[in-house]
Amino acid sequence: MWSFFSRDPAKGFPYEVGEKVEGIGGDDSIWTLHHGKQKSNGQPVSVFMFDVASNTDTIKQIAQASAKRLKTLRHPNVLTFVDRLSWKTDKCIYVVTEPVKPLELHLKESAADVNELAISWGLHQIVKGLSFLLNTVNLIHNNVCMPSMFVDAAGEWKLGGVDYMYPASGEGSNYPPIKTLPALEKYDPPEKGSSRGKKSHKWSSDMWGLGCLIWEVFNGKLPRTSSLKVIGKIPKSLVRHYCELVSANPASRPNQDKFLENCTQPQCFMYNHFVQTNLFLVEIQIKDPHEQNAFFTDLTQHLDTFPKDYCRFKILPQLLNAFQFGNGGPSVLPPLFKLGKLLDSAEYQNQIVPCVIKLFTSTDRATRILLLRQLPLFAEHLQPAVVNAQVFPNMVSGFMDTNPAIREQSVKAMLLLAPKLNDNNLNNELMKHFARLQSRDDQGPIRTNTTVCLGKIVPFLNPVTRQKVVSSAFMRAMKDPFPAARIAGVLAMCNNAQYFTTNDCAMKALPNLCMLAVDPDKQVREHVFKTIQIFIDKLKTASDNPEEADKMSKMIELYKAAGMATTSPHTSAGWAGWMTTGVSSITSKLYTGANKKGDAKPAEPNDQKKSPKPISKFNKSPKNDLPPASSYNWTEDGNSNNPEDFFNEFKPKPKKWTADGWGDDWGDSNGCKAEKAKLEREEKRKARQKQLEEKRLTKSTGKLGARKCD
Repeated sequence: MWSFFSRDPAKGFPYEVGEKVEGIGGDDSIWTLHHGKQKSNGQPVSVFMFDVASNTDTIKQIAQASAKRLKTLRHPNVLTFVDRLSWKTDKCIYVVTEPVKPLELHLKESAADVNELAISWGLHQIVKGLSFLLNTVNLIHNNVCMPSMFVDAAGEWKLGGVDYMYPASGEGSNYPPIKTLPALEKYDPPEKGSSRGKKSHKWSSDMWGLGCLIWEVFNGKLPRTSSLKVIGKIPKSLVRHYCELVSANPASRPNQDKFLENCTQPQCFMYNHFVQTNLFLVEIQIKDPHEQNAFFTDLTQHLDTFPKDYCRFKILPQLLNAFQFGNGGPSVLPPLFKLGKLLDSAEYQNQIVPCVIKLFTSTDRATRILLLRQLPLFAEHLQPAVVNAQVFPNMVSGFMDTNPAIREQSVKAMLLLAPKLNDNNLNNELMKHFARLQSRDDQGPIRTNTTVCLGKIVPFLNPVTRQKVVSSAFMRAMKDPFPAARIAGVLAMCNNAQYFTTNDCAMKALPNLCMLAVDPDKQVREHVFKTIQIFIDKLKTASDNPEEADKMSKMIELYKAAGMATTSPHTSAGWAGWMTTGVSSITSKLYTGANKKGDAKPAEPNDQKKSPKPISKFNKSPKNDLPPASSYNWTEDGNSNNPEDFFNEFKPKPKKWTADGWGDDWGDSNGCKAEKAKLEREEKRKARQKQLEEKRLTKSTGKLGARKCD
């Protein structure tokens, strides 16, 4: 029984006390700060330790009162109390709080990330904390200085050091506690040691301490009280307000609310996007949808100037919450994906990917097109299984959308997702949609971008499908009436020449290229001549090395003989060649144009007589990009805002539609099989109508003759 009362209470303490943190303790604090973690789950905490044995009873009473006081204070800008252990033996007192570090240490370690924006919001938080103490709980802090300030993981400043706190009015208000550490006396206001009894306010001493804190934030540790007269590195926009705080007349010092009001005026220190952003996020739940949309739209351009830790731990959770439960709409996506880059892979999978999957199921056009445009920011975090099962099935509807801009963005997205698609989705489903877009889409730029995308994803196709694409799809593009599409077809052949068999080079590629040698567009002819030379060199090499000539043909035959049903996109790395950089760095425009003289836009869809500027090769990074399809004059169908027509089913395919859409009729100048079948059906229908009309006339003539005989 006696062992129960004599056991060490620290053994039941649910926290581990780690290494000591520099920046607190010694001459300016009765506490030392240590890293810690919870034993049950490993969650980090901070442990403030007071050594009872090396201090007097008076200081021990101050420490115990401080721990009790901190436990009762709950405010976002005050250090959050978690737990406490007070040994009954003469050892030490432990106070557990949220994980923080001293402000002085934070300013040294994060000097590159702590700018005036971060400091302005930090001071704003401290003043709000002081306002809470004075106006809500009727307390005076009485120890506002650098050693009393702490910073959490998000970079938010917290008010600590409550050792010498006392009531602002009532019992005990006239007898502030005596500071037992001589090093803290330099932070005392001048009226404290004066016998003149100057008139002051209850906030005067804390606002003097705020002035000391501002001086230390910009100039370092305060050596003596007289140093406050030297402005040093304090920003000009803050100097006037700082001088009011350290005025020798306590009655002239502004209170907390007045100070914030003065500093948030235009051209003042706290009038900036960072402070305004945080103030809006605090009240975001009561903002109307229009205000939220305007806020999120404007937020993205300012995120690069904000502290990274604050964006990651404070703003990003607010954006996720707004996306899931708020009225932010699609405008929340750009800042959400931009801040997602600050997360590691595991955090991204847990926080951002579920939002992405949910967004791909949306039928809202604005959301879908914004999601497709932001795809480069999160595509690398999507696992192949997720892409094939949950993302790609929802994306294919974009290929058939009546809005050309969505069709265009859906094509561009495949550059990033093709390496993650399985054999069926890549070689069958995607090729089927690309075949239709390239041959039947009424927008020249979309047909162009489809050819460009095909040229870039060729290395990821299985050998059989690849052979169909390079031998027919590119040649079909070369006969497109849109000049830019013809150039895209020529360049696609040029950059995929290694996938042509010797026979295809001689019997298909060169004959089709030679026909374009007399193309009316000069830029088409220039690219054709270069490409012809590449294929001629390939044939010369094959002639000199017959053994290597049919290497591609042998690979295709082996693939067919093995009956390979699936090919992992990642096994195609050896075929990638020029594709290596093309897939990993998608630009906002697929089709590119550049020449030595300068860059220019291609011909508009409604004026195809104009010629586009030369198109750079796909494996090079152009200076300027061709305008996306969305910049052209779209038909009225593309401007439809009716959400019901977003998932319109595509018209029934012809009976002889092939599995992948790439047939031998790609080079047919009269159109694809579907178009020919349609024409044949139309001719038969007209013939039947003509026969019926003749029979009808014959019958009517017979009846008329019978009546005359009567």
